[in-house]
Amino acid sequence: MKKKDEIEVTVSSGNVYKDTGHLNPQEALAKAELAMLIADAIKRKKLTQTKAATLMGIDQPKVSAIIRGRISGFTIERLFRFLMALGMDILIEAIPHASRKTPPSIHVMILTHAQPIQRAMMA
Repeated sequence: MKKKDEIEVTVSSGNVYKDTGHLNPQEALAKAELAMLIADAIKRKKLTQTKAATLMGIDQPKVSAIIRGRISGFTIERLFRFLMALGMDILIEAIPHASRKTPPSIHVMILTHAQPIQRAMMA
């Protein structure tokens, strides 16, 4: 019997942009996650791309680009503004990095109504 060729497997870091050598993988992942939140908000509100574009202050092709993940021309700040235009609050929290073995990182999370937001920290 002939042995099957072995396939080399590489374990992912959890960030496809890092795994593929992107220049700024954390920012790229954060932007992709923000774009997914924008697409989810548009879907949840049952908006057409045209209506979403009006709310976001951009044209419909840009909404299409965001939904399709073509976000290289958008800054994180601009994606934040789009989320706010769609009725989302943005909460930014900086915390000390706990590990010396890994570099500090960026994480995007969505908080649901079931998760309390500590507004006292924002005052």
